Amino acid sequence: MHQFKELKVWQKGRELVKEIYKSTHKFPKEELFGITSQMRRSAVSIPTNIAEGCGRNSDNELNRFLDIANGSAFELETLVILSFDLDFYSKEEFEFFDAKLNEIQKMIFGLKQSLIKSQS
Repeated sequence: MHQFKELKVWQKGRELVKEIYKSTHKFPKEELFGITSQMRRSAVSIPTNIAEGCGRNSDNELNRFLDIANGSAFELETLVILSFDLDFYSKEEFEFFDAKLNEIQKMIFGLKQSLIKSQS
């Protein structure tokens, strides 16, 4: 079992959730059950899946939940791109979220690699 609260990737995921919620608050109200909801769900999925995987009994299960978290990060990245395309985000906001998501994706990959090395 791993201490998820100590993982930098989980901490950054939490910060990202807060930023996504704040930024989507200004989206058009008709998007509340569309792109806004989808972005918030995919953002929340990143740290929650990391935490759930850490609570499992094996590194193989943690690895599976890291895959889910990474999939959510890529889903959110697509939604950020679409939000920029729809003029919901400025170029600066897009670049901010793009950089944050790329960092989290790299950190998840690094954590997965460290699990593989520890199993060798």
